[in-house]
Amino acid sequence: MTIKDKLNDELKTAMKAGETRRRDIIRMVLAAIKQGEVDTLDPQKRATGLSDEDMLAVLTREAKRRRESISEYEKGGRADLVASEREELSFIETYLPQLMGRDEIAVLAREAIAESGATSEKQMGAIMQKLMPKVKGKADGKLVNQVVKELLSAR
Repeated sequence: MTIKDKLNDELKTAMKAGETRRRDIIRMVLAAIKQGEVDTLDPQKRATGLSDEDMLAVLTREAKRRRESISEYEKGGRADLVASEREELSFIETYLPQLMGRDEIAVLAREAIAESGATSEKQMGAIMQKLMPKVKGKADGKLVNQVVKELLSAR
């Protein structure tokens, strides 16, 4: 069962239960997936639909948008919009794999620093080039960046 199938099943359940907010969130996620299908340049993917991996990329992008919105709304003092975005984010996160924690990222970052032989923040690009393929889709990029900077500044 694909992610899209699961979402459609949840949509039916939410509609039957009269859960309008949940229904609207699911429709929003399905619309984002549909937009991802339309935006793809590969005609075969457009005809067959996105793979689960591609759908996860869409969901990750949507989660990132929600996190950024939450941050901006908090700065603007809009608690009502923060609550709405958090609700959407928590739903999206149920479909995403569990993100790596700071400690797990630090272990991989230390390995990447050792591999690249980097000693300062000026060489951060080389570290990130080795590290990001290992954590893609499994960790928040901002957190990875923070951890690497902290490890380099501690040297």
